[in-house]
Parts: sequence; C-alpha cells; structure tokens
Amino acid sequence: MRTPRPVRLSLLDRAVIAEGETAAETLREVVSHAKQAEELGFHRYWVAEHHSVPGIAGSAPTVLAAAVAAATDRIRVGTGGVMLPNHRPLVVAEQFGVLESLFEGRIDMGLGRTLGFVPAVRAALGHDLDEGDDFDDLLTELLGYFTGEQRFHPGVHARPGEGLRPEPFVLAVGSGGEFAAKHGVGLVIAASKEPAATRAKIDDYRLGFRPSAWRSEPYVVVAQTVAVAATREAAEDLLLPEYWSTALSRTRGEFGPLRPPAEIRAAAKTRRESMHLEQALAGAVYGTADEVAPRLAGLVEATGADELLIGTTSYDRKALFDSHRRLAELTSLASH
Repeated sequence: MRTPRPVRLSLLDRAVIAEGETAAETLREVVSHAKQAEELGFHRYWVAEHHSVPGIAGSAPTVLAAAVAAATDRIRVGTGGVMLPNHRPLVVAEQFGVLESLFEGRIDMGLGRTLGFVPAVRAALGHDLDEGDDFDDLLTELLGYFTGEQRFHPGVHARPGEGLRPEPFVLAVGSGGEFAAKHGVGLVIAASKEPAATRAKIDDYRLGFRPSAWRSEPYVVVAQTVAVAATREAAEDLLLPEYWSTALSRTRGEFGPLRPPAEIRAAAKTRRESMHLEQALAGAVYGTADEVAPRLAGLVEATGADELLIGTTSYDRKALFDSHRRLAELTSLASH
C-alpha cells in the first residue's frame, strides 16, 4: 500500500452543530475531540471563525482555542483562522499574547481575510463591499506588535505581546500566498481538483518567501477533507452531512445543523442540490485505508506539502473519531 511520505498531520474543527444538539454541547465536543486528537498524535488542533451561521457554534476562535489549550497538554492549538479584517490588530495581538503567555510554545495564529458572506453580517462587522483591501497593512501592524516594530500607532504596545512568538500563518485566499511570502510566515492553502494550479501557487510562495523573525524557510500546510472508514460508503456517510448543509446554504440560503446521512440519502433533491453534493464529494479524499493512502501520497507529492490539515466534520462524532484514528494509523502518527 502506497502511503504518503512523513508529514505532520493536523485537524481543523469548525464547531458545526449536529441536529438536535445545542451550541454548548457542540463546543464541549470540540474540546473533547481535541483531547482525542492529542492522544492520536496529531500536530495541531485549529478552530475557525464564522458569524451568524445557524449551524455553526464557532464564532469566537481565540476564546475556543483557550478552552482547547487548557484541556490539552502537548498538541499545538490555534485558529484557522481569525479573519483579520473583522478585528483591530491590537486586540488580536493582545488575545494571542494572552494565549501564548498561558500556553507558551503551543499557540498558532492562523489569519484569514474573508469577510462575512451576507451583507447584514458584513455591516454588523463594520464592513462595506466597496472598501479597499487593507489586509497587508493589518498584517504588518499585527506582526509588529510582537516584534516591537509596530509603526502605525507610535507608543502603542500589545501587553502581553511584544517579544512573544505565537506562530503565524496566512490562509491563501486570493493573494494570501503573496502576503505570507512577503512577511515570512507559513502558508495554509486548500487542495483543489487541479493539483497543478495549487502547486503553482505554492511555488510562487516559496520563490517569493522572505526570511523573517518568524521563519527562516517557507512552510506549506495543505488543507484537505479526508474520511477513512471500513467501507467507501461509510466514509461517504461521514462527508454527506456537511456537504448537504453546504448545498442547502447555496440553494436555499441557510447553512443549518448537520443531519443524519441516512436522512440525506433518502431526501428529495433538486438538480442543483445533487450537483453541489457531487462536486463536493469529487473534491474530497475518502474511502478505505487502501483507497485513501495512495491519494494522500499523491497529494503530498504533487504539492510538496510540509503538513496536511484535515478539516472534516460529521454528524456522527464517534465515526469521525474512528476516521481520525484510521488516518493516524495510516500515516504512522500512532507510532510517534
């Protein structure tokens, strides 16, 4: 069985609510899952930022990251990511300064630039679609609070913050790779159905990388949805709940709680909904260990990834944990 070359393996948890579950229960499950991930040997556990989404409880990633870090001992903890345009850089620096002070050497600062998708959410966050993109300035200011080189607001310091080193990453949306290279930080990029296009963006990042106080060499994390189970159908069942909620969000305008896969298979679907499901499944890596192993090996080879970030969520959390266990065994994490 062809297995991927040794790379770090990490998890992204979007705190998606399952049908019949409260937000509080979902958040507690996130913390519990992080503890299990640590036991399996995963390198990082990241949480995401979403606002006003009915089916997602993850709206305050730094707060949730603090809960995860407090419940674990070794695994790195961070955000994938904090959407920097939604926050003032000083506040973000202070939040990560507190996290790094409490959990030194374990905190990651994943940063994105995506605004709220709905006009009302963008307005509530203080954004307008006609605004210019000032992500580069925001990132420069934020990193400067830690290095002591912040020049946007003379005399202002992040306390705690200056001198601390939570590990920064930029999520590659749009020109994200260019910003990551310019500032000398790690890059997180989603795998696409066109590996050559993904590799081209990664190569541009590596070529443009400028060594910094954060990193001397480029570092690439490739994000991919992965599900491993005893059968291909069981692996597909893990993916259907989130993909169905996503399909409904694009056809009916709302991402709701995750529903059981049997219910989704039996549901009447429009042509557009079926198309969204098929396209999503086509972009995922799933199946038995023998089916998944060569595909992951091919992904690592095609992208030159230093690390894989697995962002799978599901209605059945026990089955999801089993998938992660199988994945850890497949990639030899369990022996580390």
